[in-house]
Amino acid sequence: MSDLFHTPLHDLHVALGAKMVPFAGYAMPVQYSMGVLQEHLHTRSKAGLFDVSHMGQVTITGANYRAVATALEALIPVDIRGLNQDRQRYGFFTNDAGGILDDLMLANRGDHIFMVVNAGCKADDIAHMKASLSGVTVTEITDRALLALQGPAAETVLSALEPKAASMRFMDVATLSLAGAVCWVSRSGYTGEDGYEISVPAAQANALARELLAHADVAPIGLGARDSLRLEGGLCLYGHDIDTDTTPTQASLNWAIQKVRRSDGDRPGGFPGADVILAELSHGSASKRVGLLPEGRAPMREGVPLFAQADDETPVGTITSGGFGPSVGMPIAMGYLPTEHAIKGGTVFGELRGKRLPLTITSLPFTPANFKR
Repeated sequence: MSDLFHTPLHDLHVALGAKMVPFAGYAMPVQYSMGVLQEHLHTRSKAGLFDVSHMGQVTITGANYRAVATALEALIPVDIRGLNQDRQRYGFFTNDAGGILDDLMLANRGDHIFMVVNAGCKADDIAHMKASLSGVTVTEITDRALLALQGPAAETVLSALEPKAASMRFMDVATLSLAGAVCWVSRSGYTGEDGYEISVPAAQANALARELLAHADVAPIGLGARDSLRLEGGLCLYGHDIDTDTTPTQASLNWAIQKVRRSDGDRPGGFPGADVILAELSHGSASKRVGLLPEGRAPMREGVPLFAQADDETPVGTITSGGFGPSVGMPIAMGYLPTEHAIKGGTVFGELRGKRLPLTITSLPFTPANFKR
């Protein structure tokens, strides 16, 4: 653990009794004394505080917002030019084969774009932008922490520090003063619950975290519950459910590509892999990400092969994420199947400890989203 990076909240995690583990080059809390199951349920019923400071925070600046957005649309197949000021959008970098290099969130901050990328990809993402874009400046923000406050009590908790937080809608962004710190706040998150992500100056992160944790409804939450929450929410984990060999259509992320960037839109294509992605948007893909419900109580995890019939020799797909869903009270999983097999209510078979056990194909998410629209 000595060669790992520490987030600005490392000492607080240790003081709170967190079990620290290596993750994306950082020492991160996987759970606290409450345990993963109770941390998960607490977030669903009240509010959880997550340290996500390992993520990459980046600003892209240029002559004006339109210039920056136009440049970025050459790498990201979403409508960035049409994004209103103080709004945020989900997107992804793609490669020439239509695969996903990383998924990300980007916000229109008036004169620049603020972007949050995955921890394991941030160095490559920044290098990719610097090498591919001209007329803009790409800057990694290294002096700010990133917190996520998630759960149905999140609005009450945060608006007690700044009443303006209550008026924000899902995917709004704003600059708010929280516990004396100037914070960049978005109403978004990775749990399927209402909540906020808060970029705070590193020197003031500890004070803000302690202020939030002082609320009776807020508990610290680790990576273990973060993963089970996002799985219940049907949300992809980069490097597992999506990667450089996965196209947006295969990953069921068509909704993220607005009409303006599609074949019949005003600004079609123009991004890496456009020929592959636009064809799949029009005609479908050969495989598809689906939800899966294993029979019984034993979870089926990443890497479990999937078979069309119990006695088939050749698998037709694989599980990419799986575990126990505390909110739904049963094992859940996501994986890829050929499109002809990806039929809701159908059955496939997973090989677990030498046995072929049935899984029912289902729609996503497993737990309905509770975002504030």
